[in-house]
Amino acid sequence: MKRQCVLYRPGKNPGSVQCTCCSHYCTIGEGKSGICGVRYNDHGELYLAVWGKPSALHIDPMEKKPLYHYYPGEAILSIGTIGCNFSCKFCQNWSISMDRPGVKDIEDYCLERSEGRMLTPDEIVRICKARHIRHIAATYNEPSIWFEYSYDIAQLASKEGISYVYVSNGFESQEQLDALVGVISAINIDLKTFRQETYRKIMGGSLEPVKNSIKFLYNTKKIIVEVTTLIVPDMNDSDEELQDIANFIASVGKDIPWHVSAFHPDYKMLDKKRTPTETLERALEFGKHAGLLYLYAGNVRDTSYMNTNCPQCGELLISRVTGFDGKVCNLRDGHCGKCGVPIYGKFV
Repeated sequence: MKRQCVLYRPGKNPGSVQCTCCSHYCTIGEGKSGICGVRYNDHGELYLAVWGKPSALHIDPMEKKPLYHYYPGEAILSIGTIGCNFSCKFCQNWSISMDRPGVKDIEDYCLERSEGRMLTPDEIVRICKARHIRHIAATYNEPSIWFEYSYDIAQLASKEGISYVYVSNGFESQEQLDALVGVISAINIDLKTFRQETYRKIMGGSLEPVKNSIKFLYNTKKIIVEVTTLIVPDMNDSDEELQDIANFIASVGKDIPWHVSAFHPDYKMLDKKRTPTETLERALEFGKHAGLLYLYAGNVRDTSYMNTNCPQCGELLISRVTGFDGKVCNLRDGHCGKCGVPIYGKFV
């Protein structure tokens, strides 16, 4: 099935279109695709080549997204396709995100990458119901580039009481941000750096749209927003930059959970060393100084960095012994069971 895109408009040149799904706003000529490689122009109409063709489908713990303040401990059906609107040199999912099919036979290629099997939104929802799973995540590769597939899944899922979440680089266009309200219930946004030059050189993107996504989605008060920063040695680990990131997040909302994660060599950054635990601890201290209430460290052995404690009295609210096994300890109706302070998030 060919799925025509929704987020696009006619281009200035005859036969061209302008994609409006992300902040690249690609102008795409006839027979061409956008930067992501999966939204293509066929006779003046924009189509999504990966609709119904996931390259990855797994049942994960919610904490793996990571989402720590959204139904902790529950299972989530995770879906990914191929392609991305960034070109991060340290990408840990590069085998699917950096896959760029040529426009010729693009639909067949994407079907091949999904092992020759179509999975319609209805089939995705049926999998969830059969496994008693209440949540679906668009993840692994950048979900904003396959918005229409997500939208179609989310519409059916919501009718069955199943929620939909994004794990995103935050480069959505304003058009997509507007459309996501009422579609997704939670999002984890990667704030990869606080330097425009790094976004341009290393990721192939820009900083301001990511900041805008965090602010816009948080301010809707309808979507749980968490932020992750992968700390890469000699790229974004200076005191000044970590402080800038922490201060920005706090300026939007001090209750936004900030996950700082350790880098390991991958893709085109095989020459760098793993992030020392001390660097993550330094980032957490900057987060505390900025007033952030919920701070977490990932890809480390010490899982105490992954627990959720009450920001007022210190009571252990959610325990994560292995990092991925969220267990609610003393959380009652979204409040600390000891002192009664409200806790940001959505819980059972």
